[in-house]
This record gives sequence, structure tokens and C-alpha cells, in this order.
Amino acid sequence: MFSIARMTRATTLEVLGQEHVKVARAFGLPERLVIYKYTLRNALIPVVTVVGLIFGYLLAGAVITETVFAYPGLGRLLIDAIFSRDYPVVQIGILFVATTFAVVNTIVDILYMIIDPRIRASRGGR
Repeated sequence: MFSIARMTRATTLEVLGQEHVKVARAFGLPERLVIYKYTLRNALIPVVTVVGLIFGYLLAGAVITETVFAYPGLGRLLIDAIFSRDYPVVQIGILFVATTFAVVNTIVDILYMIIDPRIRASRGGR
């Protein structure tokens, strides 16, 4: 959680030093508008990417946590199925995890287009 906050801060500070933010301030726009419209939208692109990757780490961490602490869940089910050689359950479990991760990555791509309209324009031109 702190890594997301640190990354948000770092990318925001980086974007604050760019020319388009300085120009927006020179035009006399309110600081709140400069922060939300010109700075935060550009700073959120790497943060959304990291959040999507962290979700994958959370899926892997759930398997380890459920195994170590004997919590019932998908991770524990997969480990038990692997050890008992129950291949259909292993296949369905892996398919579910992979599909979930693919859906999260698709949501991240959609968020890219919502956050930065330039991405939508560049993809639509093909």
C-alpha cells in the first residue's frame, strides 16, 4: 500500500515539473484544476500499471497464505489438488486465476483510456 502512495507522490512531483503544468499555471488557472486535470491524470498512468501488477502478486500471495495458515480458499484447493493429482480441479483453478488476471489487465487498459484521452485517440487510429 505504501509503495502505491510513494509512486503516486513521485510521479506527481515529476509531472509538476513538466512544461504543460507550468503553462497552465501561467494562464492563471486555479491550483486545484491544475492538480486534478493536468497533473494527476498524467501521474496516474504508472500507478494504475503498478496496481494491476500488485493484483497478480496478491493472487500468488493468497495461495501461499492459505497453504501456510490452512485457510480454506482457492489457493488451498489448488495445492491440495496438486498433491492428490486431481488434474481437472488443477486445470479449472489455474484457468480461473489466469482469467481473473486477464480481466484485471483488461480493466487496467480501460482505465488507461479513461484517464488519458490521448491513448484512446492513438488506439482508434489503427
